[in-house]
Amino acid sequence: GMQSHLQALLSLYKLFCPEQVTITLPGKMKTYFKNSEGPWKTAITAVRQRNQGTSPLSQAVFLGTCQRQSRKRKWNAQLVIPASSANTNNLEEDREKSRVNLYSTNESFPVEQLRTFPQLLQNIHCLEFPSQMGSVLTNPLLLHYMNCVKDESIYLRLYYWMGQMLQEECTWCVVDNPYEEEFKSFLETIYKAECFLQEGFSACEEFLYKTLPFWDGICCRSEVLKLVSWIPLSSSSDIKSYLYDPLAQLFFTSSIYFKCSVLESLKELLQNWLNCNVIQVDLELSS
Repeated sequence: GMQSHLQALLSLYKLFCPEQVTITLPGKMKTYFKNSEGPWKTAITAVRQRNQGTSPLSQAVFLGTCQRQSRKRKWNAQLVIPASSANTNNLEEDREKSRVNLYSTNESFPVEQLRTFPQLLQNIHCLEFPSQMGSVLTNPLLLHYMNCVKDESIYLRLYYWMGQMLQEECTWCVVDNPYEEEFKSFLETIYKAECFLQEGFSACEEFLYKTLPFWDGICCRSEVLKLVSWIPLSSSSDIKSYLYDPLAQLFFTSSIYFKCSVLESLKELLQNWLNCNVIQVDLELSS
């Protein structure tokens, strides 16, 4: 029978290929499919408004629908380690009782007190990650800890937080964004953390694949190409459609400097793939 979701699908077919659908469909139906051209229309409108010098738009190109939220916090507020939520209330009491309690297996060591590598080694069994995962990116000791414990929940927390931050703050998805320098600094922080861990973040990979088609090749150029060099190795079809094709469109229409920058980034990407592959082979041989 003519169920509502089937009618919606047929109406979508009729929109693009009217000759293929000969039956009569009701005029008013529930919308099941969003307009696939929304992001492109928004991007074109944003470029027109920017070139004409009219009032800036606040509509995000990222998904073509969401509005940029008002900024009520400092940009780097989530890159500073907060007080440990688990021990905040009892921290002063613990200090007064004995410092031994901080190194006890039954007590978690407050990460804001972590200062040296020996401290990390001595308390690695009782560390608790901060509530704001962004602070991990700027703390080499916690990055060491991430490499040691390999806890999937840690990477998932960082994945969701980083993905949200990148989506909300992407400079070239919002017209006349006044926070370009802060966003550059944020991308640089992510890149340094990737170099430290010797692996790319999956949230960063998804962000690049989603936004490279909208990128003009100018905004945050150095930082974007650095992040490109840490994209994990995947199938050749994915790499071609999500990475090479968007870069190729910019490559053939840009300056010599941009072309050299892209080639340098892809060379580093290949080196990182080879290094990761060598490490994996060594691990398999040793096992």
